[in-house]
Amino acid sequence: MHQNEVVVAFDIVLEEIENAIAALNRDGAQAFEGGKYEIARDLMEKGSQMTAFRDRVKDLQKEWLNIFAAAVHQKVQRQKVPRHKKLQHGLRTPEDEFRVPILQSLVDLGESAFMNDVLDEVEKLMSHKLNAYDRQTLPSDPAIPRWRNTAQWARAAMVKEGLLSSTSPRGVWEITDSGRKFLEQYK
Repeated sequence: MHQNEVVVAFDIVLEEIENAIAALNRDGAQAFEGGKYEIARDLMEKGSQMTAFRDRVKDLQKEWLNIFAAAVHQKVQRQKVPRHKKLQHGLRTPEDEFRVPILQSLVDLGESAFMNDVLDEVEKLMSHKLNAYDRQTLPSDPAIPRWRNTAQWARAAMVKEGLLSSTSPRGVWEITDSGRKFLEQYK
């Protein structure tokens, strides 16, 4: 396998892991909203395990890139994947673009809200930034627009940074003091 193919393989694996985590988030939120707390708790544990696994895969990807930095310095050509076509890198809106809209949406919604309510507000705030690629559905889940998945990844990073609460109930997003300070500094 050529080193560029390895980079593409990592991207494919990471996108599939992201899709699986998004599906767990949806299922967990539905279980929680339906009062099925045992199922929601199990899904939360699986989500935590899957998130840790994703982080290990990202670390391996970084290690690979460091080892072969000179070899992959030139632009990687995307190759067709048998199951579905992989979106070219750089076409979707980056995760970082979702940070302020997520925080602002939470403030507007009373500082904590269900994920779908937050994402509905984020869509309104970002309607001018979301492009055609963001609005495409995920190949692995035609019910989810790509931007919602990206926003969920942004939320996961913000939880790690302390901008959003890690102790809020499954399916509920909550801003922290650090998140409010970040938003104020941005303004």
